[in-house]
Formats: sequence, C-alpha cells, structure tokens
Amino acid sequence: MRRVILAGAGHAGAELLRQWAIDPVPGVELVVVTPEPLAPYSGMVPGWLAGHYTWEECCIDFALLCKRAKARLVIDRAAGLDTARRQLMLAGTGSIEGDILVLNIGSTVRAPTHSAVRMLPTRPLSALRGAVEGLAGDLRALGRAPELVGIGGGAAGIEVLLGLRRRLQRTGLRPTCTLLGRDDALVRGLPPGAADLARRSLVRAGVTLRGGFEAIGFDNGHVLAANGATQKADAVLWAAGAAPHAWPAESGLAVDAAGFVTIDATLRSISHPWVFAVGDCASFNPRALPKAGVFSVRMGPVLADNVRATLRNRTLRPYVPQSRQLVLINTADGAAIASRGGYVWRGRLAMAWKDWIDRRFLARYR
Repeated sequence: MRRVILAGAGHAGAELLRQWAIDPVPGVELVVVTPEPLAPYSGMVPGWLAGHYTWEECCIDFALLCKRAKARLVIDRAAGLDTARRQLMLAGTGSIEGDILVLNIGSTVRAPTHSAVRMLPTRPLSALRGAVEGLAGDLRALGRAPELVGIGGGAAGIEVLLGLRRRLQRTGLRPTCTLLGRDDALVRGLPPGAADLARRSLVRAGVTLRGGFEAIGFDNGHVLAANGATQKADAVLWAAGAAPHAWPAESGLAVDAAGFVTIDATLRSISHPWVFAVGDCASFNPRALPKAGVFSVRMGPVLADNVRATLRNRTLRPYVPQSRQLVLINTADGAAIASRGGYVWRGRLAMAWKDWIDRRFLARYR
C-alpha cells in the first residue's frame, strides 16, 4: 500500500483532508502528523485574544477531519527528513516512511529570550496560546501598570498587540503599550490609506509608536535596539517576521536564501518532486509571496488535486496566486480595517464581514 504523509496541520492541509474524504485514492494510506489535533485558524486568533471567540471556536479539528477521511492521526512533531529513504523523522515516535510527503509545518520566530521579560511568540500560534495563559496573573503581581511591547509593524503584529491589550483590559489591567518597528512603515505592502487607518487605530488605543528600532535582544527588563536605544518591557509580542524551521534545509531539500522550502508552480519541491510544501514553510519559486494565511488557503484545492494527480500519474495543475487580496485587520474595538486593491475603509461593517468570512471558512471543516 502506498502512503501519503501530511506533516503539519495548516490551512492547505485541512483542504487536502476534506477533499480526500470526498474522493480518496484506493490503495493509499493518508497519515497526518501534528503535535496537536486542534489547529488555530490565523484569521481568528486576534479575535480570541480580544475575547470575541473561544479557542475551540477558532480552531480546525484535525482529529475529526482524519476520522472523516479515514486517515491515520499521529500526535507528534516532524523533526527531520531522510530523503534517501523517504522517511519523516518524528520527535518522539521514531520515523514514518511514505511515497509522498506534504509539508504544511508553518514557520517560527527567532527571538532572543530573557528571564526578566515574558516572551510571547506569534509563530507558531499554538505557542502564543501557551504563552498567554497565566499572563494576566503574572503581570498583576507587578503591582503597577505592565509594559506591553509589540515588535513588528505588519498586520499580524498590530492585530495581536491590540487583541492582547483588550484581553488584559478585560481582567482589570491597564497596560502601557508600545509598538516597535525597524522603520516608520506600517502594514507594508498595503495602500497608504490602510497604513494611515492602522496608525490612527493604534493611537486611538493609546499605543506609542517607535520607528527606527531594530530589536536585537533584552537586558534587565528592556528591549535593546541595534542603535543602542532601549524600551522597557514586561511582556513582548514578537511579530517581527517568519523564520523557517531548520530541519528541511538540513535534510537536503532545496531552500531559498532565508531557509524556506523552494517549490515550483505545482507546489512541489524543486529538488525532490515527491515532496510538496505549502503555506508559510514554502517559498514559491515563480514569484515571492507574503507569509499570509490567505495564500495557504488558496493553495489547498491545488494541493489536493496535485497529490491525487501524482498518485494517479496525471498532469499536475499550477497554483496561480491571486493578484489582489482582501486584507481584513481586526482592531479589537468592534471594527476592522478592510483593504483590497486601492480601496480601503474601516468600521464595524468591515468587522462583521471579516467575522462572516472566518466563520464560513471554518464551517467547511466541521
């Protein structure tokens, strides 16, 4: 019997499982390897932080998807790859051999740590949940207004900082919030109007903006910048960009300059065609793509088709990224910023639209 291994529980992998349940390939075992069966949907995590959703409401249940697709679920973490033997190495349960491997392992962050500062990494999202648990109690023990610092001026950094601020306020805390960035730019890649609305939302929430601050480490409860500047911090949300997991490059898979798995238009590794990679762990070779969930979601149907096509010796179809994307930024005050093409607006209607889109997406997998 042939075997397809899905390493990681990402958005594209969820679509592969959903379609496999509808159209399985006879004589093929599908195995899913993930550390946790509940996979958070990135679009709703800021809303969870702000108290709009429970954790379960913003997660895809991969145990349920595996049951429907008659796939085998392995609760473990992918830790390496023997390309010669086509074996995926696992952190705790040995290894598993397959004919096709799909990498949907996301990305991580490379942030320094310090005992005097509570680190809150935004990647992977499951790590953020663990870091947030108990945070309010620890900050309340300080006996003063806590200093909450966000690093990174992208959409994710803004959403998560505003969401966590709202979460702490709901517990009675009144944190002092600061957003640090390498420069003064916000939500780079979006129209100027979106950046202006993001800046206004942050200022309205009492967040201090500090540009020209390239964070490099911590010392005695302060964030240190490359130019010698400092910023007091009790808790730091690190959203300064995605970093790859080390083991795909160490295994010999072709990677880009940053270390992400390089794939062609059909989502296959350019060095090992039996390996697919999707989402944040992949570097799309036809053209660079932002590390955003919307692209992983759109890769899902193409991935599902191409895995089946490979098993059936049929022609694979290319993934064509959308030229314009809808970006919705939750500002944690009942409103959202919407941007598509050159159109930008903010309001409660935009947040209602975002909520409808997010809930509809998750409903596909329930």
